[in-house]
Amino acid sequence: MKTAIVILNWNGEKLLEQFLPSVVNFSKGLATVYVADNASTDKSIPYILENYPTVEIIKNKSNGGYAKGYNDALQAIDADIYCLLNSDVAVTENWLPPILKTFKNEENTGIIQPKILDYKSKSNFEYAGAAGGFIDLFGYPYCRGRVFNHLEKDKQQFNDTKEIFWASGACLFIRSKIYHQVNGLDEDYFAHQEEIDLCWRVQNIGYKVKCVGSSLVYHVGGATLQEKNPQKTYLNFRNSLLNVVKNVPKKWFLFVIFSRLILDGIAGIKFLLELRPIHTLAILKAHFSFYKNFFKFLSKRKKLQKKQDYNLHTSIVWQYFVLDRKKFEELN
Repeated sequence: MKTAIVILNWNGEKLLEQFLPSVVNFSKGLATVYVADNASTDKSIPYILENYPTVEIIKNKSNGGYAKGYNDALQAIDADIYCLLNSDVAVTENWLPPILKTFKNEENTGIIQPKILDYKSKSNFEYAGAAGGFIDLFGYPYCRGRVFNHLEKDKQQFNDTKEIFWASGACLFIRSKIYHQVNGLDEDYFAHQEEIDLCWRVQNIGYKVKCVGSSLVYHVGGATLQEKNPQKTYLNFRNSLLNVVKNVPKKWFLFVIFSRLILDGIAGIKFLLELRPIHTLAILKAHFSFYKNFFKFLSKRKKLQKKQDYNLHTSIVWQYFVLDRKKFEELN
């Protein structure tokens, strides 16, 4: 299988200096490394040309964010497997063989992520994906190893190969034919949670999403938008609502929509009580954008996912905040 590791870059020279070496060194003979540049204005491209002549460069015409950046770049890459890799990820030796072996042995597996640990605290799981993502009744994402902001320590409890609901966009492997069959990432998201929508649609057409825990990478997280940035709050709340409109099964649709509006309002009040009004404003902004895009996303609804039981019995908000269940294995 021809494998392409594609790193999306925007003014990330410092990140490339820090993390590109591990990707190049631990991918030799197994994959071709590409940097897809989103019209950077720093010295990212000269740095790559001078130091990594084997790395292929694709120049996008504009900074269209994560979704458009990858959609544009992947049109120019001939490969059987794409790896969408954040520029702030350090890979480890032998990270590729377990994933490529799984693709080879399991034709019905369409998307895979490795186990993702925190680069800054290497014994902990990382927020953006951990050991594979799931989604609850109200469309809130959570992970094995991360429920809301609670991060578990890695004790090899998730070193297995496990079917999950969504794979992290920090390091997401996908069969190229499937990526193009579902028309890639939805560019209306710009950034954040578009990988959840992608995984949802891939399952719609009958493929599985898995985490291969024997493959390990380390993710810095927040290198593009930190948690305290209200733009991140805006994108997460808006895109989560758009995921609901686009993908939640019909029988749950109205209940989930109205419940989410209430829960998001409570989250906004919580930010006010925490003296973080800028994040409350970000939620309001997210809702106005959601209303503006509601009918557009309603028109995108096609076939509902075949897995009608995607943890619909689970409310992460209830279990985390009311029942005080912080670890994945404690959840019902």
